[in-house]
Amino acid sequence: MNHLTTNPALHSSVGLHALALLLLLGLLCGPTPPARAADFETWTTSNGLRVLFAPAPTLPMLDIRLVFDAGSARDGDHGGLARMTNLALAFGTSDLDADTVAERFESVGAQFSASAARDMAIVRLRTLTEPDWMEVALATFVSLLADPAFPEDDLARARRQALQALQRDRQEPGAMASREFYRLAYGDHPYAVHPLGTEQSVPTLEGPLVRVFFQRHYTAQNAVLALTGDLSMNAAQALSQRIGAALPQGERPAALPSPEIPSEPIMKHIPFPSEQAHIVMGGPLLRLDDPDRFPLSVANHVFGGGGFTSRLFQDVRTERGLAYSVSSHIQPMAAEGPFLITMQTGVHQAADALTVLRDALAAFISEGVTEEELAASKDNIIGRFPLGLASNSDIAATLGMIGFYDLAPDYLTTYTDHVARVTREDAGDALARRLAMDRMVTVVVGGPAGILDALQDEHPDDRSGTPFVER
Repeated sequence: MNHLTTNPALHSSVGLHALALLLLLGLLCGPTPPARAADFETWTTSNGLRVLFAPAPTLPMLDIRLVFDAGSARDGDHGGLARMTNLALAFGTSDLDADTVAERFESVGAQFSASAARDMAIVRLRTLTEPDWMEVALATFVSLLADPAFPEDDLARARRQALQALQRDRQEPGAMASREFYRLAYGDHPYAVHPLGTEQSVPTLEGPLVRVFFQRHYTAQNAVLALTGDLSMNAAQALSQRIGAALPQGERPAALPSPEIPSEPIMKHIPFPSEQAHIVMGGPLLRLDDPDRFPLSVANHVFGGGGFTSRLFQDVRTERGLAYSVSSHIQPMAAEGPFLITMQTGVHQAADALTVLRDALAAFISEGVTEEELAASKDNIIGRFPLGLASNSDIAATLGMIGFYDLAPDYLTTYTDHVARVTREDAGDALARRLAMDRMVTVVVGGPAGILDALQDEHPDDRSGTPFVER
């Protein structure tokens, strides 16, 4: 248990000096100059915490990112538990309430944040490396990991806020379409439930559940620590040992299973009083360590991931004017993450837009990419790669991803080589093997019932006399 003492006068003085330095750094330097991300060191502490460290002595700043295998895929029967636990870390310790924690970070110009998605839960700290100021930030950070209080009043407020967010989502067609897509595409898989949880599960997320989840999943063995900043190797090793010692001991959970891919096409329309229809189409596709990752990523860039020049944008918006926005995405994850096409279109033309979208995807799967499209796509991906490492916080995020997904140590130095080696045949073969129109999940939110009846004859999954089949 960490007992921290506070000197208000010192904190007031430190806070003013820290603020002045932060403003000066921002005015003179803009975004934090990045470390050389490829030059990182890795080790495991004596208490089992894996560490990745990229030194960046340019500015007196340190970015810390702790990544846990504690995302919503680990919720079990309690949807929203991972997010609630992650959020509750900021609620204080047995000695410090939430307001005091926030004041401590603010007094030395430090920034603390936390978030949870389907795969991972993340805890972040950015601090100046002036020794006295950094110690205040680090001591507070470590105390939240070693002695989280999870006070019931704060948890009750967080539950109310989560329920309010769920209610807001019911008024947002885009959020409704995304949530329903995951439910239909992933079925009984842990990815099916939104990280926020459900209106039934959120009220059950009380202190005992949160404490058990923390003790089970926020362990040294279940975490990766990414450090980027103005630290020596010795200081980084000492800091990692200190952070690892604050965490409980435990084990990594079993790897997530692969989702069951739908055996037939699924379509669902959710009527909603809106002028626009939000459309999501796709299905489970890709793990981050999948050998088809680079061919499929390059192909997707041609199809719908390349912005104004993509086939989807040209076919659906530029040539036909059928959509306000349209794009495609691949989100590799620990288990098979989704291939997604998203589109917004006027309710009155939703059926036409969906027909064009389906035809464009079918043609792309069968025909693949041209040599010209392939070259332009690879050049764009390779050219943009350094932009993802433009700041120390970007590098810390990338190092956290490398460690969390156990990617190769040379991932950063070989990424562009993997992209450059993709051939037209590679892309076409991956598309033909991995994407199938007869397994696509399609969700449309918006407009009155019946707006897609014109598509009824086009869907081989229509066996009941109705245009939509729901799993």
